[in-house]
Amino acid sequence: MKRVIERLLNLLAFLLTTGRPVSADEIRTTVAGYDQDNDEAFRRMFERDKDLLRNMGIPLELRPTDVWEVEFGYMVPPDQYRLPDPGLTDEERAALWLSAQVVRLGGQPSGPEALLKLGGGAMSGAGEPLAADLGPSADSLAVIFQAVADRRVLSMEYRDRRREVHPYGLLHQRGHWYLVAAENDEVRAYRVDRGSGYTSEQPAQAFERPAGFRIRDALPSLPWQAGEKDLEAVVRFDAEVAWWACRQLAEPAVEQPDGSLEARIRVANPSAFIGWLLGFEDRAEIIAPEELRSQLLALVAGDGR
Repeated sequence: MKRVIERLLNLLAFLLTTGRPVSADEIRTTVAGYDQDNDEAFRRMFERDKDLLRNMGIPLELRPTDVWEVEFGYMVPPDQYRLPDPGLTDEERAALWLSAQVVRLGGQPSGPEALLKLGGGAMSGAGEPLAADLGPSADSLAVIFQAVADRRVLSMEYRDRRREVHPYGLLHQRGHWYLVAAENDEVRAYRVDRGSGYTSEQPAQAFERPAGFRIRDALPSLPWQAGEKDLEAVVRFDAEVAWWACRQLAEPAVEQPDGSLEARIRVANPSAFIGWLLGFEDRAEIIAPEELRSQLLALVAGDGR
């Protein structure tokens, strides 16, 4: 099915960009996915694809390729394909933008292109999606949610070992679900899609959640704060980017005489931390520890792919 969808999108894009009728032979030699071994196989495939496009309401028409009408080709009339301006108000466009962010197909948020065509732009904001990526984690979430509701001990495979935890709650942040749970009396956050084999078969009411416990407080606000490591990174930011780094850091930083900034940052997820640091390009340098510095240098050199 994926190959069919890709071929249909390729065909539609080709027909919309040519601006003229194109023959079946030209489609066969130009559009990816139609490189069949024989004429009959191509004909059957092309006939099915034409029917699919028309069933989706796309006006695929057969028109002459020249004034003598000797040869005919296919085209999608732009005036019939384009959606007329519905005349949405600013409030209606804002509501549509919010709906597009909340609804996700296959775990992917909607892009801004459709909204731009309706006369509006994407709303400004924090840049993170409003909806959870339920894709491959849907079944796991059901098990975890039931364990949280029933206060059952939850068993899972996480970072190469089996664990049993007391699940306190689920929280969504930055496009991912996190399980907040107590393991050996230590409350931690686990990213659901990084675990597997979630089961909860023990009796209900097996534990009590601490009084006054807040799920949000248990999940770090920065991506490099949630993980297995416990490192302190010493980073120097050039004066040109010091203001931007200062706005994003949770820890206080020390301004140097030359205007640069030196920060000591707690790192639990080195990969997330280095990914963020790369956004500063060569204006940020890891001073310590050597473990993080070497990982960053290897990635920049191409060894960390």
